[in-house]
Amino acid sequence: MFSPLRLTQAVLALSLGSAFSLYAATHSVPLGQIADQQTRHIATYFPGRMAGSPAELMAADYLHQRFNEMGYQSNLRAFNTRFIYTSKDGKQDWHNVSATSVIAARNGSAPQQIIVVAHFDTYTPQSDTDVDHNLGGLTLQGVDDNASGVGVMLELAERMSRIPTRYSLRFVAMSAEEIGNKGSEDYVQRMSEEEKKNTLLVINLDSLVTGDKLYFNSGLHTPPQVAKKTRDRALDIARRYGIPAATNPGSNPSYPQGTGCCSDLVAFDNAHIPVLSIEATNWTLGKKDGYQQRKISPRFPQGSSWHQSQIDNMNYLDRALPGRIVKRSRDVVKVVLPLIEELGANGA
Repeated sequence: MFSPLRLTQAVLALSLGSAFSLYAATHSVPLGQIADQQTRHIATYFPGRMAGSPAELMAADYLHQRFNEMGYQSNLRAFNTRFIYTSKDGKQDWHNVSATSVIAARNGSAPQQIIVVAHFDTYTPQSDTDVDHNLGGLTLQGVDDNASGVGVMLELAERMSRIPTRYSLRFVAMSAEEIGNKGSEDYVQRMSEEEKKNTLLVINLDSLVTGDKLYFNSGLHTPPQVAKKTRDRALDIARRYGIPAATNPGSNPSYPQGTGCCSDLVAFDNAHIPVLSIEATNWTLGKKDGYQQRKISPRFPQGSSWHQSQIDNMNYLDRALPGRIVKRSRDVVKVVLPLIEELGANGA
């Protein structure tokens, strides 16, 4: 029998051997195709990517190797964190986790940088109730949340690897987002004050498939002049291509117009680093807080796919939303790629 280490190595070798080749004649590959392939690859080979799990570590190593092959300086960043688990009797216990994020970098001629972020971990059950409702766990592929964001990030990294920029680029695959944004908190805590000051923009990609429409939102602390050059510019590009896109209308007073919430953007926003959040949801439904992705229907009885292993998987989403994964991948790349090129040359 395989030992756990040998089994891990065997699965990783299989995944690497069958991965879509990102690197040959990228310019001839249609926009969105790399992201679509990578989304499917990550969901298929690394289900149950819970922070600190073997699947998370294998996925991190896969992403690390992909970035290295693109020519980026890539590093695995391990960090220790914890979350509270609640049992049926109300007892709460701390669960310790050793998680791993992936950081890929390419330096420019100027000290400023642009960071693209997408979390790759899937939901970790945090209570007996989660387990009873089959939320998260080993079988969750996490296509929408958030292989879709990682797939787009990989395509952006591949296409930008051949485009010179004045400013440095960082592509960060975050772990432990699903247990309270712990990966992004760790990342921000390790940033020097000079690095924070020199970060022109953080672009956060999260859950791009299930929601009714793409939304481009700024952080609460993003200066208006930066929001104009990033969020508003992204919306302009989307309109140019006929891509349905919007920004939070601000119908819920807790979430001001044009701003996003939650996910890994929070840690950066709290540090007053400019943020552009990209997600697919519907800010006009439910509590108008962005948590309901679409209308409630027999296919989506909760109005979302988040954390539900029976819904957030390729087979289900391909049946319920045929062609959606590649279309959303293409739409996001068509908007964000020229935006990064502009910002990388001229700044925010």
